[in-house]
Amino acid sequence: MPTEMVAQVAQAPKLAQVPQEAEFPVLVTKVEKAAEVTQGALRVESLASSGILSVPKEYVRSDEERNSIEDVFEAEKRYSEGPQIPVINLKGIDSEDKEVREKCREELKKTSMEGGVMHLVNHGIPEELLAQVREAGKAFFNQPIEEKEKFANDAASGKIAGYGSKLANHASGQLEWEDYFFHLIFPEDKRDMSIWPKKPENYVEVISEYAARLRSLVSKVLSVLSLGLGLEESRLEAEVGGMNELMMQMKINYYPKCPQPELALGVAAHTDISALTFILHNMVPGLQVYYGGQWVTAKCVPDSIIVHIGDTLEILSNGKYKSILHRGLVNKEKVRISWAVFCEPPKDKIVLKPLPELVTDSEPALFPPRTFAQHLEHKLFNKNQIPITN
Repeated sequence: MPTEMVAQVAQAPKLAQVPQEAEFPVLVTKVEKAAEVTQGALRVESLASSGILSVPKEYVRSDEERNSIEDVFEAEKRYSEGPQIPVINLKGIDSEDKEVREKCREELKKTSMEGGVMHLVNHGIPEELLAQVREAGKAFFNQPIEEKEKFANDAASGKIAGYGSKLANHASGQLEWEDYFFHLIFPEDKRDMSIWPKKPENYVEVISEYAARLRSLVSKVLSVLSLGLGLEESRLEAEVGGMNELMMQMKINYYPKCPQPELALGVAAHTDISALTFILHNMVPGLQVYYGGQWVTAKCVPDSIIVHIGDTLEILSNGKYKSILHRGLVNKEKVRISWAVFCEPPKDKIVLKPLPELVTDSEPALFPPRTFAQHLEHKLFNKNQIPITN
């Protein structure tokens, strides 16, 4: 289960500003109307299309968070003025030229240690397939809500696979401006095909092909990062479950247009509990990472895949690889869709702890032993403070 699907802000935020009393009758009427459309399950898409002019109080972020929220399109234009997310060209990662190969691998290792996030280009997944993945996800969300509701999940009972929204599962009661579709895509024998969308008709074929291609890329990245720690090439992959146990969970995030994007977030600030997370998007900016001491908006790099380190690799590497803090902004002009694939070890079979080769008297273990499930519970109930402003 990705971290962002549980409570994410480290401490209960201060009371948010809400619409004035005079606004409530109109607001409540429109929210109720939107809820009727989804037969009681309020989807953000319904809320956004209902004509509301104000963000309901449940979606308004804390004062501290709002201080750092800005117009995402303006933020992207200023991309070159501050810290930038590195672009790593993987073309030479398997080059027969040792110098070219080692240079590429060193860049990947260095970026994983310094910031934990990067754009990957020349990653080996065909541009045509990436376009098909985007079209398949877009086609699913373009269906009437009544059709999507056939795949609705039951997050309250722990069944998060399927179509859902950020209901009130946060300790603060705050909601996030997104709907999503979530399902396991690899290994094949662990898929629940009953919840895979039937439309568009090529959804299963396209996502299955993408999963297979991405799984190969996962192995390649883990191999480089393993060598970067002075370990055997296959060590990290084995530590997170290997080919048969490593889970790849896809979450298609749908962020509707927001009437007051300066008050809301698509996804609140968090780190992922995964080993690695791979992200595609529809070329609408929104992802921000806490990088170089400030919030940095990810630039839209054509045909790239964003990858970032998650908690699992930070733990195994004893803090050498960094799990990146990130969040999602929304806007009032364009719908944003992203495809996040979380690469996770089995929940209870593997104990996550710093690898013994990386623990010394001068570098003691930074993390106690926990299973993946126990780490998730720890993050949910005993979160450390995280920065939410620049």
